[in-house]
Amino acid sequence: MNKKELIGYVADNADLSKKDASAAVDAFINGITSVIEKGEKISLVGFGTFGVKERAAREGVVPGTNEKRMYAAKKVPFFKAGKALKDKAL
Repeated sequence: MNKKELIGYVADNADLSKKDASAAVDAFINGITSVIEKGEKISLVGFGTFGVKERAAREGVVPGTNEKRMYAAKKVPFFKAGKALKDKAL
């Protein structure tokens, strides 16, 4: 499912116009993004948790050349599925 299909699904199931559903989906995405930008977590009980993890610096190998290289530490977004979502996916 892509974003356009998700908007259609939300519109049909929430009895909204596609314009309103698009605004709702965009607001949801923007809300999660703004929380993650601050380095905080957002937990949706039964669905999952969005947040940021710190990755340590590491040594890696460049594919093709087998040259060793150091990769800097960085922050990466993550999503951890909640129990209810895991149970439905299985």
